[in-house]
Amino acid sequence: MEMQGLIAKTEYLWFNTKNRQEFIRITDDVANFVAGAKIAEGFVLVSAMHITAGVYINDNESGLIYDIQEWLEKLAPANINYRHHQTGEDNGDAHLKRLLINHQVTVPITNGKLDLGPWEQIFYAEFDGQRKKRVILKALGLAR
Repeated sequence: MEMQGLIAKTEYLWFNTKNRQEFIRITDDVANFVAGAKIAEGFVLVSAMHITAGVYINDNESGLIYDIQEWLEKLAPANINYRHHQTGEDNGDAHLKRLLINHQVTVPITNGKLDLGPWEQIFYAEFDGQRKKRVILKALGLAR
């Protein structure tokens, strides 16, 4: 959609992870979406559309990713008797991990490109995977 130099564009990324918990770098997917949006200046929202997945920005360093996973597991361990499990579910930890990571990020678009810091990368964090889920990408801004 374009109105008087204003552009809004939406796309979805789909995931069906092999493991229950995975961290997937999606920076290039978001950058490609922004390039196709033809926005010079604006923002892109990247939001997990499931209550057991999140999106975050941090360094793409394997030790840090492992540390994040370990930290989340300490704060919201799997396989304990959450009250949520009394409803027939078994993913209480996934809901809590999503709260810790958060569900979305907003990234500036400057001169038609993602404006991330030198080490910043965008990640999709899956906490209850092995089924189809999506992330919405919504860019808003001034046309190039």
